[in-house]
Amino acid sequence: MAGPNPQPPAQPNSLFAKAFTHPHRTLATAFVAWKLALFLIACGAVLAGEAYDTSADLVIHGTGSGTTVSRDSFATRLVTRFCSWDAIYFVSIARGGYLHEQFWAFGSGLPGVVRGVVAAGRRLGLVSPAAGSAADAFAEGLVGIAVASTAHFLSALALYRLGEVVFGREPSQRKTNPLPLIAALLHILSPAGLFLSAPYAESSFAFLSFTGYLLFALSCRLDGHGKRPALRDAYTILAGILFGVATAFRSNGILNGIPFAWEVVRLLPGLAGEDPRRSKGDALRRLVALGLGGVCVAAGTVVPQAVAYQRFCFMMGDQGVEPRPWCGRWLPSIYAFVQSHYWNTGFLRYWTISNLPLFLLATPMLTVLAASGVTQLRGGLASLLAARSAAPSTMTPPETTPNAARSPSQPMQSFLNAAAAAQVLLVVLALTSYHVQIITRLSSGYPLWYWWVAEKFVRANANGKDAVLANRVVTFAVVYAAVQGGLFASFLPPA
Repeated sequence: MAGPNPQPPAQPNSLFAKAFTHPHRTLATAFVAWKLALFLIACGAVLAGEAYDTSADLVIHGTGSGTTVSRDSFATRLVTRFCSWDAIYFVSIARGGYLHEQFWAFGSGLPGVVRGVVAAGRRLGLVSPAAGSAADAFAEGLVGIAVASTAHFLSALALYRLGEVVFGREPSQRKTNPLPLIAALLHILSPAGLFLSAPYAESSFAFLSFTGYLLFALSCRLDGHGKRPALRDAYTILAGILFGVATAFRSNGILNGIPFAWEVVRLLPGLAGEDPRRSKGDALRRLVALGLGGVCVAAGTVVPQAVAYQRFCFMMGDQGVEPRPWCGRWLPSIYAFVQSHYWNTGFLRYWTISNLPLFLLATPMLTVLAASGVTQLRGGLASLLAARSAAPSTMTPPETTPNAARSPSQPMQSFLNAAAAAQVLLVVLALTSYHVQIITRLSSGYPLWYWWVAEKFVRANANGKDAVLANRVVTFAVVYAAVQGGLFASFLPPA
């Protein structure tokens, strides 16, 4: 006897029809509303009294007097709260460079952008012309907040477009296929919360990573059909460049090299002539592009380490100063040394009884990341790709769309598997070697879990368990971000 017919995806309620018809307006509205809520929470923390720690106040104002920025103004106190925790390091690096060894635990991407914007403001007369002044420090904190918030909105737009490319959600299907928009909305409501508004690298990393994934997905959509190979390879190399820049913002960006390695393994049979759908020449050309892209990703890690090695190992030796201990290691990485020496990170070092509450706080996002990654590696999202070929009449006409965009192509499946592998590896590293609680903010830069949760919403009418799970994830994200926002602005853990 034939089984029951599968339920169609949940259709948007008529009340929300305009939201899916105008997705960019919807994203902008949701973004402003959520940011306003988090900023109000931070304002409440400022009004409640002094923060537990005042280190950020010293960074913004220094220890001297005669500042042109009032310590007592509400705006100054609010900016100071946003510059708490690790944001102190980012603002300090933007202001004076890598003055101390421990500063090398933080990527140069965000400080470089902030420094550039402040320098431009100085030339335009918007910032005090005296570099290093208190007004300058306040400007760096304010610019850091603006850069992080802007990058968060741009990353939501990039994730939305990435979802359209991967799952074929062209403009004509926005009403009936809301998955890309739901995923982008989930990113706005990320449990990373205030970390995506403070002078931290997470939002910039997410924007660069999602844009890199977008370019890589476009290259996958063109692959294997002999159409526009030059454009395909350009997308691949540009994706590598963006991933490399993302790694300069956050070190875990090196995991974005996995899609390149994954695709190389998939293409090796074609180089040996075992793939009838691809010529050896095309396989070799694709492999070269992937290799160049992979080198660009690695450069985001290698270049800063090489600069540090030159400064702390060569230059100190030339000046008669004993080089630092990490210089003589078989893999001389200042980043690994600083993380271990100053922050006590390393394999299983965080596994202590006192840190058990932090593992419990991290459990929800660790579970979501692991479950979504494993689900995809088992082919869980393949049905979403297959749905693209179920109704070809609703897609872009054949003459303007590559075949890969109208069928569950092997390159796109490989793309999703690679994204899943990167996510699962992040979970393993967070459990074994990181300060585990930071997974709630690191997760903001990985697209797969957003699609996994969005699929639960899309299938909610067909499966009650999916609806419950999706609602629980959103509830956790909103509550965690709201509570964490107040704690962050009061310099209280976790952070």
